[in-house]
Amino acid sequence: MISALTRAARGALTRALHTTNVVAGGNAGPHNQLFTHLEEDENRADMPWEWSEANKKRADAVIAQYPVGHQQAATIPLLDLAQRQHGGWLPLAAMNYVAEYLDMAPMRVYEVATFYTMFNRNPVGKYHVQVCTTTPCMLRDSDMVVKACKDNLGIGLGETSKDKMWTLMEVECLGACVNAPMMQINDAYYEDLKEEDVHEILNDLREGKQPAPGSRIDRFASEPITGLTSLTSPPTGPGFGVREDL
Repeated sequence: MISALTRAARGALTRALHTTNVVAGGNAGPHNQLFTHLEEDENRADMPWEWSEANKKRADAVIAQYPVGHQQAATIPLLDLAQRQHGGWLPLAAMNYVAEYLDMAPMRVYEVATFYTMFNRNPVGKYHVQVCTTTPCMLRDSDMVVKACKDNLGIGLGETSKDKMWTLMEVECLGACVNAPMMQINDAYYEDLKEEDVHEILNDLREGKQPAPGSRIDRFASEPITGLTSLTSPPTGPGFGVREDL
C-alpha cells in the first residue's frame, strides 16, 4: 500500500513538472530559450512571409529530391533556407510558411525548429559568433576564446551588440575537437586559435574583410600537429604482396 507520504511526494513532483517553465539563465545557449512564442513587432504569427523568387526555385529543387508523398523530409533544409533568407533567424511566420509549403502540421515544424540548435528563433547579429566550450576545447583553453570575444565585442554570452552586428553564443561540440580551441562565425570555422587570432579575425570582419577559415597554424584538415604518423609514403600499386603464382 502506498503511504500518504509517498502519494504527497509524487503529487509534489507532478506539480513541479507541470509548472516549471523552461527559461534562459546564466550562460544558457539558444537551446535553453523560452519555448513559448511571444508576439513582437518583428516576430508576429500574422506577419507576411514567403520565398524570394530565387529561394522558391531552391526549395522546389530540394523537395524534388524526395519521393512523392515524403516531402516532409525536406523540413530541415527548407528551414535552413528560410533562416538564411530572413537574416539568420526563423520567425514564427517563416515556420508556418514552411509547414504550409510542405503540407504538414505547423507543430511538426516547431518541433524541428526547437530541437536543433542550428535554428535561431530570435534575431541574431550579422555575425553570429559561436564558441565551443565542450571538454576538448575547454582543455585547449576555450575560456581564453570566450574572454577575447567578450573583450573585443563588448558583449556577453547570449547578447547581441546594439548595432546588430554581433551575437555571441557559447555552444556545445561543433565537431572540430582535434583543432581545438575553435569558434564558428556564420558558416566559417576558425580553428587552432590563440588570443591574437581571435582579435584579428573579429577585427577583419569589422573592417569588411573575410578572414580565411580553417586552422590558424596552417594545419591541413585534422592532421596531427606534429606531422603525419601514417600514410607517409606513396601507396603501393595493384598486386602488392600477392604471390607471383596467383
